[in-house]
Amino acid sequence: MPVAHFHIPIGSASAEQLAALLTDASAAYSRILDSPIERVRAFTVQYDPADIAVGGQLVADGGTAAPYFTATVLAGRPAHQRSELLAAFTDLVVEHLDVERSGVRGHIVEVAPENWGIGGMPASDARATEISLRAAP
Repeated sequence: MPVAHFHIPIGSASAEQLAALLTDASAAYSRILDSPIERVRAFTVQYDPADIAVGGQLVADGGTAAPYFTATVLAGRPAHQRSELLAAFTDLVVEHLDVERSGVRGHIVEVAPENWGIGGMPASDARATEISLRAAP
């Protein structure tokens, strides 16, 4: 289920930088959530700099290119894993996109297992055993 989106301006990173970000983010996601890497999905979402404003200034007009990411996880993941994801993804954005740490923003999106599909089946059914083990004290 792990899905990450990195939102950035078009032209703010090379193909090599983006490839390294996606590859390293996938590995971090897998490690932090103790999830098989085959389940991880990572995407870049690129916007025209004229379509992004940071601090009220368009990036196209010299505004800061401040990346934003979302990390989707099934509800019930421990707080320490969610915090570790925020830190790891921020580190990777800073490292691979050469941006100021203070400008990076991130968001963890928790999805109820019955609202996430795996092969057309709710995750609550497809991963029932894993989810119940995670929820146990």
